[in-house]
Amino acid sequence: MSQQQLWAPPPPTPYGEVLPELDLPGPGAQRRWTVLLRWLLAVPHYVVLAVLGFVGFFVVIFGWFAALVLGRLPGPVARYLAGLLVYQTRVYAYSMLLVDAYPPFAFDAPGYPVQVDVRPTELNRLAVLFRLFLAIPAAIIQWLATTGWYTICFFFWLIALVLGRLPEPIFGATAATVRYAMRFSAYWTMLTPAYPKRLFGDESLALAERQSASRPLLLSGGAKALLVAFLVLGLISGGVSSTVQNDNSSTTVTTSVHGPLERSAH
Repeated sequence: MSQQQLWAPPPPTPYGEVLPELDLPGPGAQRRWTVLLRWLLAVPHYVVLAVLGFVGFFVVIFGWFAALVLGRLPGPVARYLAGLLVYQTRVYAYSMLLVDAYPPFAFDAPGYPVQVDVRPTELNRLAVLFRLFLAIPAAIIQWLATTGWYTICFFFWLIALVLGRLPEPIFGATAATVRYAMRFSAYWTMLTPAYPKRLFGDESLALAERQSASRPLLLSGGAKALLVAFLVLGLISGGVSSTVQNDNSSTTVTTSVHGPLERSAH
């Protein structure tokens, strides 16, 4: 999608909550050699994303103050954050095995198979003021789903390497995870007032005209079961990490307390 389409005038209705949409091609064939080297090939993009994200951190802070005053993001701020969102989503889709085409190093790539439709509009100043707190529930869901995916991504990579494609349930669950992460980022960066939703697909839109494999996103029972598994695995992973950190903290405290006493005894 070109920048001209991304930056159409905002809809006239104030605070119009238009959910950002993700357009993906279906789960087609992928070259096995690119699957084999997928995460290595994605490294340069993550380096670029780290730099752009560092800049984006300060742009978001500026945009937050500006949105409190103006009730919207200034044009240059919105353009940068939208471009970063599109690029970031494109890289995530590639590294998470949803597409085989290598992403370009650009914000605007109308010919690439992964597209994001985000429509910045007027913002509720009160919601902007409390955005940090309002975003917490969605941040937890996004973190659990993404962490759960990465917990078992080796098996997805192995399946894609053997079959040369992702089976539909894995593709659907992964697409839902990437789409929710995109919607959370759009909400967090104030590109949209629409709260992230529909992790489990768009069953209510089943009769709508289909524009891509993920718009609307219709998930099979297997894909939904995988999403539940992602959330559970993310929760378990978070619990294990907390336990390990607590154990390490206890060991450090014990050592710091007992160490001087043992040296005094000697």
